[in-house]
Amino acid sequence: MKNKILIFILVLGFVKLNAQQLPHYSNYMINDYAMNPAIGGSDNYFEGVSNNRYQWIGITDAPRTYILSVNGPTKNLKMGLGGLLFTDIVGPTRRTGLYMSYAYHLKVSEKIKVSLGLSAGLLQFKVDGSKITLRDPADMMISNGVQSVIMPDFGAGVYVYSIDKKWYFGASVPQIIQQKIKFFDNSTTSLSKLATHYYVTAGYQFNINDDFKIEPSTCLKYVKPAPFQFDLGLRAIYQDKIWIGGAFRYLDAVSAMVGYTMQENITFAYSYDFTMTNIKKHSTGTHELMIGIKFHKSKPSKDAVKMQ
Repeated sequence: MKNKILIFILVLGFVKLNAQQLPHYSNYMINDYAMNPAIGGSDNYFEGVSNNRYQWIGITDAPRTYILSVNGPTKNLKMGLGGLLFTDIVGPTRRTGLYMSYAYHLKVSEKIKVSLGLSAGLLQFKVDGSKITLRDPADMMISNGVQSVIMPDFGAGVYVYSIDKKWYFGASVPQIIQQKIKFFDNSTTSLSKLATHYYVTAGYQFNINDDFKIEPSTCLKYVKPAPFQFDLGLRAIYQDKIWIGGAFRYLDAVSAMVGYTMQENITFAYSYDFTMTNIKKHSTGTHELMIGIKFHKSKPSKDAVKMQ
C-alpha cells in the first residue's frame, strides 16, 4: 500500500509541480508520429503501430503505456491523415487520449519537403480512490469512488525532411492549451493543469556501404518547470531489415535496442532501459515492445509524380 500512496503522490507532483505529464518512449526514432502530427503522411504508405512500454519492472503500480497509431498520405502525397489512441497507467491513475491529425506536405526544393501538422482530440484523467489508502480514513479530500474528467486537447508540429528520408528535423508542441484538471467533485479549486511540452527530434542516415547504414538521432524535451532533458541514440542498420542500437537519456536511463523487418512490411522492435536513478535499487529496468505494419501503399497520381 505504501507504494500505491507513493506513486499517487508522484503523479500529483508531476501534474502540479514538475508538470512532466507525457511519458518517455525509447523507440522515438521508429514511432515518431506519436510525438509529432506533422510526420503523418511523410511516407507513401499507411502504417499502423502498437507500442507497449512497461516501466520500472519490480515496483508496484509502476507506469505502463500503451499506444496504437495509424497514419498515411492522401493519393496526391500532399496531405497526411492519422489517428492515435493511448493509455498511460500509474497506480490508481489512468490517462487516456484519442486524437486525429492532419498534415500538409509542401515541396520546397528538389530534395526537401516541409510539413505542418495539427492534432485534436479528447483527453481523460481518471483516479480510482478505492485503490488509495489514506493515513486518515476520514479525509474527504479523496473519494473512495472513481473520479474522472474529460477535456479537449490540441497539438501542433513541423517536420522538415529529405524526400529520400535520409535526414529529418521535427519540432512539436503537445498540449498547447493549458486547461485546468479538476480531479474530484468536492474540490472547488485546482492547481493542476495540462502542461505545454516542447519536443525537437532530428536524425541522419550515413551510408557505410550497400548493406550497412549508421543513423544517429536525438530527441530534446522541455516542459516548465521540469529540467531540460534529451535522448541521444545510434542505430546500425543492415539491408534495411535488421538493426541494433543504443540510446542515452539524460538524468534517466541507458537503452539497448534491436529491430527486425519481416517481408518488408512488418517491423518488430524491442528496447530495454537500464535505469540510472535511485529507482534502480528497486527495479530491474524497463521493457518496450513495438510492432508496426505497413499497408495500403499509395500509387501517386500524375501530379504527385511531377511533385516528386
